[in-house]
Amino acid sequence: MPAPRISFVGFGEVASAFSKAIRENGAEVAAYDVNLTRTGGADRLERRVRAPGIQFRPLPEAVRGADFVLSTVRSQTAPAAARECAAHLKPGQLFVDFNSTSPAVKREIAGIIRPSGADFVEGAILGAVGATGAATPALTGGEKGQAAATELSRLGLRVSYFSGELGQVSLFKMLRSVFSKGVEALLLELMVAGRRAGLEEPLWDDLVRDLMTRTPFEKVASNWVQTHPGASARRHHEMTQVVETLRELGVDPLMTRATEAFFRRSCELGLAKAFPEKPASVGAVVEVLNQRLGELR
Repeated sequence: MPAPRISFVGFGEVASAFSKAIRENGAEVAAYDVNLTRTGGADRLERRVRAPGIQFRPLPEAVRGADFVLSTVRSQTAPAAARECAAHLKPGQLFVDFNSTSPAVKREIAGIIRPSGADFVEGAILGAVGATGAATPALTGGEKGQAAATELSRLGLRVSYFSGELGQVSLFKMLRSVFSKGVEALLLELMVAGRRAGLEEPLWDDLVRDLMTRTPFEKVASNWVQTHPGASARRHHEMTQVVETLRELGVDPLMTRATEAFFRRSCELGLAKAFPEKPASVGAVVEVLNQRLGELR
């Protein structure tokens, strides 16, 4: 059986890590990146290569004959990249869009690919490739999503099939980003304030070593949610003071203001009265909050 042929469109951090694993597991790997058309771009791309045998080619050559075309470009250019690829795709090929885009954009891209006769596979990468490399979990969806997950996993990636319904993979990714990107922004706001206060290192140690490492996050997260109704008034009062503290340090409390507003709203929604005792589960809190937010519409 001939080695599978995998082509990347866009050769940044994701393609650099994924191509190494795929190449080491016996596939032929080609790639196209817009840097190939720019002065000094080919040298920059070569520095991103982590395994021998990865060939950079013009887009038509990279796409033509590939079993899988993996789109790993910037999210804002994903539809344009799909249009360029569609002109060279043929029936039997799988186009896997791993870019972080909304369900609507995924459906748009699927519509761009379908006339070529190639199969569209919706993809999403769930972690930080810079930290976990090819072991970063990813999801696939669509009619050929299971086949794509099976083959890409065999080639060294950590890909799971999620849903046959187009849009579900990207919806999961978008909602997950509420947390992951929100924590990123909140952490940076904290650390800037910590630096100005001369407390950067002890704050980092407390969060990373104690809060997020020594205690299982499931326990921390469950406790936050289940104690939210009864503690929302106290936490709101605390956050009003945190906002003022950041302002005194000269930090615009963008994320912290939103946190203060969230706790204030929970007080106004009467969550404490809804739970005279600590809720039995995370789902119980989410259900009441969802219901009361719905009543505000």
